[in-house]
Amino acid sequence: MPAAHAQDDAPARRPPRPKPGERRLQILQTLASMLQEPDGERVTTAALAGRLQVSEAALYRHFASKAQMFEGLIEFIESTVFGLINQITSQHDDGLRQLRGILAMLLSFAEKNPGMTRVLIGDALVTEDDRLQARINQLVDRIEASVRQAFRTAVAQGSLPADTDSSARAGIVLAYVQGRWLRFAKSGFRRSPSEMFDQQIALLIA
Repeated sequence: MPAAHAQDDAPARRPPRPKPGERRLQILQTLASMLQEPDGERVTTAALAGRLQVSEAALYRHFASKAQMFEGLIEFIESTVFGLINQITSQHDDGLRQLRGILAMLLSFAEKNPGMTRVLIGDALVTEDDRLQARINQLVDRIEASVRQAFRTAVAQGSLPADTDSSARAGIVLAYVQGRWLRFAKSGFRRSPSEMFDQQIALLIA
């Protein structure tokens, strides 16, 4: 038999199994991609396993529960958002530039990560463990604290009036960001969260 035929008859090699860390990342990426589908349906472990073409038991070899999978997404949001906030505040001493940079980043993050937006607004967590929403609430409180500090910096630099209530202004600005996230998600990710940002930011931090 010709050698070529012998090679044709050889069994196909299976692709190597992903390493544990790679599979864990793949699960989180797939969960995030399912969350950004416009129908906004609840993601089940069965559906997630089906998308990955593995058994549900295979998922639980990497995560103890579905709540732990969502915690992985929240950890990604935390590390990314606060890493960027630290970068913005270290690059710009000017408080108003910090404010503009932080707000633009929060809207841009949502636009680039639609599935994460559903986590940020709590929409994806409605039927999940209560501790997940509590953790998102803490994350949002930390974001508000960063915005408040930027307002205080702007006041100290004389860029805003001395009687500016930094806490009140930070609350208003964060409500604006959360409203943008919500509209983006509820529009099936069609309405850009950064739409008319330049015009509106001038009103928010003036």
